[in-house]
Amino acid sequence: MPNNGNRDLEGLTFDEIAERYGEEAAIAAGIAADPDARELTDDDFARMRPASEVVPAIVETYRRRRGKQKTPVKEQITIRLDADVVAHFRSEGRGWQTRLNAALRRAAFGTADQH
Repeated sequence: MPNNGNRDLEGLTFDEIAERYGEEAAIAAGIAADPDARELTDDDFARMRPASEVVPAIVETYRRRRGKQKTPVKEQITIRLDADVVAHFRSEGRGWQTRLNAALRRAAFGTADQH
């Protein structure tokens, strides 16, 4: 790739630069042409802090998971079901286990209401 201040690259598209000088040269030219994409310095890296220090509330929101129920309403079990039955409920998307539970409840008690 020519090294004369990128004058040879001015006005060329990414594909044209890649064809003449290679994809890496085209990527480098795009970075060099973007004033917001400067190379980070050692000072930049020294000032960086973990997100947990800078925005702890946001990080905690993403780390938070639902814990165990205080008074479990449901019992976790292992059960073997026909593959096509599981595939049917899973194909309906999110909440498939809840819908499967409701179908079992209707079969057992004639109602989808809990208790």
